[in-house]
Amino acid sequence: MRATMKDVAALAGVSPKTVSNVVTGTVFVRPETTERVERAMAELDFVPNLSARGLRNGRSGTIAVALPDLATAFSAELLDSILDVAHERGFAVQIEETAAEPGREYELISRARAHLIDGLILNPIRLEDSAVEHADHLPPVVLIGEVEQHVTDRVFVDSLAASREITRHLLERGARRIAAVGGDDASEIATATSRLRLAGYREALADAGIPLDPALEVNRFPWTMAAGAAGIDELVARGTPFDAVVAFTDSIAIGALHALHAHGLRVPDDVLVAGFDDVEPARFATPALTTIRFDRGAFAREAVTLLESRMSDRSHAPRAVQVAHELIVRASTDRS
Repeated sequence: MRATMKDVAALAGVSPKTVSNVVTGTVFVRPETTERVERAMAELDFVPNLSARGLRNGRSGTIAVALPDLATAFSAELLDSILDVAHERGFAVQIEETAAEPGREYELISRARAHLIDGLILNPIRLEDSAVEHADHLPPVVLIGEVEQHVTDRVFVDSLAASREITRHLLERGARRIAAVGGDDASEIATATSRLRLAGYREALADAGIPLDPALEVNRFPWTMAAGAAGIDELVARGTPFDAVVAFTDSIAIGALHALHAHGLRVPDDVLVAGFDDVEPARFATPALTTIRFDRGAFAREAVTLLESRMSDRSHAPRAVQVAHELIVRASTDRS
């Protein structure tokens, strides 16, 4: 027979209510009592009936996280941070990928409305494709990333300012023909991130009095290492000279490093290269990659905290929380 809370309570010498408080974490229980209850649960192989708990409090104990592309290093590291925070707060997490099929956002919203999940953390790539822009009576939702809207909470990094900063860094290192790989503001695949980072790149050039050259802008989608290599191949094929590359993700930048080497171009001697996100491979690339960093742990905590607040009270005004970024200078832009 499956052990019950009463069995655990009897073995631990406490009341069933105390066992419930330990399981749910909603009421403080003295550490020594908690330890006794947890030992009893382990001895009896007790599994809490969380579905029954959900029926009583109207919660499933599960949230969903939807990212555009789970195959990238950035998505993996961000998801790892979100899972750490969510598990600390007692949530199970359902994971979804949405980039090519924004309709999956609608499915997740439907699941939230049916109380199969308690809330959503979404990272849409464009507002015009996002369910948040079109759905009525949103369940608890927090957006992460560059898509700006005013109907629900959001956590973001200032991509425009970060792009302007990293382009200025390349200018300060002597570059004058800076290629942008990943920027797009006109095509059907233009994402909110590509638009903002391209705008920051262009602003930095304008501030330096350098005219824009469309031949220096190239975008391949999705933003993978293969896309970065293909972007460099395209730039070389155009025959347009360039002395630096600002890649709009580290994955693109690492692919660019590979292609530059294949074309006989040395980094940083011939071409400076910079990326975005400071994923782990950026530190171990050859040469190590200059990039934009932000604290993914802080980003995850803000997102989960906003979602918890939204689940408790849907009436408050939407909030936008900006997480700070910093420029990390490494060998890929150091000619000293």
